[in-house]
Amino acid sequence: MKDKIRIHLADDHQVLIDGMKTLLGTVANFEVVGFSLNGSTLFEDVTNNKTDILVLDISMPEKDGIAVIKEFKTKGFPCRVIILSSYDELKIIQEVMKLGASGYLTKQCAGEHIVEAIQFVSEGEEYFCKSVREKIFNTATQNNLKLNKYKPNVAALLTEREIEVITLIALEYSGKEISEHLFISNNTVETHRKNIMKKLNAKNTISLVKYALKNKLIKS
Repeated sequence: MKDKIRIHLADDHQVLIDGMKTLLGTVANFEVVGFSLNGSTLFEDVTNNKTDILVLDISMPEKDGIAVIKEFKTKGFPCRVIILSSYDELKIIQEVMKLGASGYLTKQCAGEHIVEAIQFVSEGEEYFCKSVREKIFNTATQNNLKLNKYKPNVAALLTEREIEVITLIALEYSGKEISEHLFISNNTVETHRKNIMKKLNAKNTISLVKYALKNKLIKS
């Protein structure tokens, strides 16, 4: 039998903590092993209870969620982090993605998606709720994002055409729209997409979006 997924909750509202504990307690392979109402002792708490998944709010007293993730990254504790926040600003989403967060949910959609998010993240996947994905794509479109100067390491890994394709995928262009934009066939677009997925070891479109954002292939 698979071991239970050990979950730690971090939020400054006890009511939310209690609600999450009740919800997650209904899942057989989940175990809420602790909770924190501020960020100052969070690293110690999570280390002591051997947390697998940390569900973390950005707005934490004493030490905010961004500082907490940086601390985890610096000290190297192998805990996967899902951000659960009232904020959905693109800059915040980008920052936590760069710091290695595995998921991002708004509190408005938490009740519907937190169980699925934990299951995905526990299996090494990434999870971003629909509103967050839409925020990334819509902000890109509204600000008329353009191709950026890509870094040398990106150019070494992907061809110039693949960089164009992954950027358009990140901007939520359909296969047909990419083919029309780049004057190539749908089959060629699909071939490029498969090659990109293989090169980046990506499992889904969100992984490609994350890669594009991390490497600044798109900018405002």
